[in-house]
Amino acid sequence: MALFLAGCGRQVRCIVACRLAFGIAALAALIATLAAPAIAHAGDIDIVLDQARLVKLPERVASVVVGNPLIADATVQAGGLLVITGKGYGLTNLLALDRAGTGLMEKSVEVRGPRADVIVVHRGVERETYSCSPDCQRRITLGDSPAYFDATIAQTVTRNSQATAVK
Repeated sequence: MALFLAGCGRQVRCIVACRLAFGIAALAALIATLAAPAIAHAGDIDIVLDQARLVKLPERVASVVVGNPLIADATVQAGGLLVITGKGYGLTNLLALDRAGTGLMEKSVEVRGPRADVIVVHRGVERETYSCSPDCQRRITLGDSPAYFDATIAQTVTRNSQATAVK
């Protein structure tokens, strides 16, 4: 094929280059299309693990249901506010119902890990997470190795117990 192209001159090289450019553009469009559903599945309400977000409820809400309480927790506050707390990684839903059981609101809730100032250290199959803003300190993170996680939890519980004892 190289001999065929060499014999045809500049016009054939231009056609080949245009086809190559078109093929690359088509591939890029395909990749963008395949990536789009991942973006579309993002939660209506995005929360970082162990943080809370306020959501305004519609009027006449009598009850709130969280699809998976291991992922998020919701507490109704005065003034029609809802506090949603991220408890575990994942995607769940939130329903607000009136007294008759009619759905007034449905939202998806996605809980993610922090993205900034976090360093994850892997030592073989062991994993440790540190918050680094500005100095690196141990961080309690779901998915860390059990020994590291338990030691960090124990230190946090001890520190908090000592802090509440001094009043």
